[in-house]
Amino acid sequence: MKTIAFIPVRGGSKSIPLKNIKEFCGKPLVYWTIKAAVETKSIDEVIIATDHEQIETEVNSFGFNKVSVYRRNSSNAQDSSSTESVILEYLEVRELDKKDAFVLIQATSPLLSAKDLTAGIKMFDKQEYDSVLSCVLSKRFFWKGNGDPINYDPYSRPRRQDFEGIYMENGAFYINTVGKIKESSNRLSGNIGICLMPEYTDVELDEEDDWQRAEILMKKYILPEQTKKKIRLFISDIDGVLTDAGMYYSENGDELKKFNTHDGMAFQLIRESGVKTAIITSENTELVKRRADKLKVDYLYQGKRDGGKLSAALEICEKEGVTIEDVAYIGDDINCFELLSAVGLAACPSNALRKIRNIPGIIKLSRKGGEGVVREFYEEVLAKIL
Repeated sequence: MKTIAFIPVRGGSKSIPLKNIKEFCGKPLVYWTIKAAVETKSIDEVIIATDHEQIETEVNSFGFNKVSVYRRNSSNAQDSSSTESVILEYLEVRELDKKDAFVLIQATSPLLSAKDLTAGIKMFDKQEYDSVLSCVLSKRFFWKGNGDPINYDPYSRPRRQDFEGIYMENGAFYINTVGKIKESSNRLSGNIGICLMPEYTDVELDEEDDWQRAEILMKKYILPEQTKKKIRLFISDIDGVLTDAGMYYSENGDELKKFNTHDGMAFQLIRESGVKTAIITSENTELVKRRADKLKVDYLYQGKRDGGKLSAALEICEKEGVTIEDVAYIGDDINCFELLSAVGLAACPSNALRKIRNIPGIIKLSRKGGEGVVREFYEEVLAKIL
């Protein structure tokens, strides 16, 4: 039997226009749930159901495998449309075995991970439950509008550590069989099992404030887990990363570059963590050599264009006895593409070229080149894994 992940992503949103492809932690929002589904080995196909051409273009640009786009009917993509309506629409046009597992995933749950989906599918596969949904355990006290308590006795208030709490849907995923969804016209049916997710995954992305809170949680809990790699070598580009890519000249015609001192401290902190450092650039100037000396980098390769950057990195790896998977690299332009696509941990400034920003799995930082982007990369990513 197949296991199919289904992610409805409509274009309309009153609170936040085109919410599903609005940037979230450096990627379109829907990217994160697609990534979680793709990385779940027990999921065979990932279907993105959308009515919007721009969303379809974004999804296709991610380059994920086992992902396809289904163009849903506009009649089932209105504010009043239920999620069940597009599920049933898809199941009417797609021939699937009634025993196939169908995993509904909400694009507005970016804190969902492959680990969570795997746990839910394992629970469902045991056949102890007819359907499964994700929940969080809330240890908050709830009341009705008429002043009646829902889940505790206010005259015998329990301590948090002694309070059993109450399970609350977080909307991340729902699992059922194709046949039972068709029979009940509902994502859930029969004996329902609860798959518990961490309490911080209860966020709902309806307003701008929700967005900011969710990004903070993402950076705290999810991104560090996804970047837990054994980094042995850090490499940086020069122009557009350590500088703003501007071209400055003195009255005598000497070329000048503007560097950020915060990046200098980042190199020092990385070096003190026991990680080798390098600069690989297409430039070939005495100015860059002096900056590299100031930063005390272990390796400097200049005049490396196109595939030359990857070749230089592989040469360093051979000297250090590490693999390209042990390398972290920040780049911003087309001549960085090959190396960024090969390393274990890739990052880019916020103003990098679109082709670079769309490399699968790349970390897009919030700062622009020359604004301390290496320092941000160290503080937000490397410091948490070194």
